[in-house]
Amino acid sequence: MRALGSPLPAFQLVDVKTDKVFDSAELAGKISVIAFICNHCPFVRHLNQDLVAFGRFCEEKGVAMVAISSNDVASHPMDGPLEMERHAREVGYPFPYLYDETQDVARAFDAACTPDFFVFDRDGKLAYRGQFDDSRPGNGVPITGRDLRAAVDALLLGNEPDPNQKPSIGCNIKWKAA
Repeated sequence: MRALGSPLPAFQLVDVKTDKVFDSAELAGKISVIAFICNHCPFVRHLNQDLVAFGRFCEEKGVAMVAISSNDVASHPMDGPLEMERHAREVGYPFPYLYDETQDVARAFDAACTPDFFVFDRDGKLAYRGQFDDSRPGNGVPITGRDLRAAVDALLLGNEPDPNQKPSIGCNIKWKAA
């Protein structure tokens, strides 16, 4: 897992919802949540409505949130920009949904799977990396967003999140063949 305190990697990616470039500089001075997701992953699909609710919570609290899809579209065409835009509209994502065609941004974050969450403090330092909560498809555990929300809540109160953080579990990012 990426070391806590690591700086927010700089990036510029196209938001498939608006066709405009999103620059990570827009996150400066804000608590920021970066979610690596994709359209096809059953772990992401399991959380979709709760991701929408969490995105709205972030909006209400002045927390920036963006989602990034980094999968290889040659092997997973349903994760490409046109399908991303359609999916974001259908699900109602209230946050930018960015396409990482080169996969450079996923590598810069050390993202490993979908979903994978990273929370940065107002100084752009990594304060949380890990799971949404303990719920998984078929395990019967209710979706609460407890782990991610606790990290954001701690930062909103001026505190550090608990450093005991569970890595996210999901589908591996579909890397391009070398």
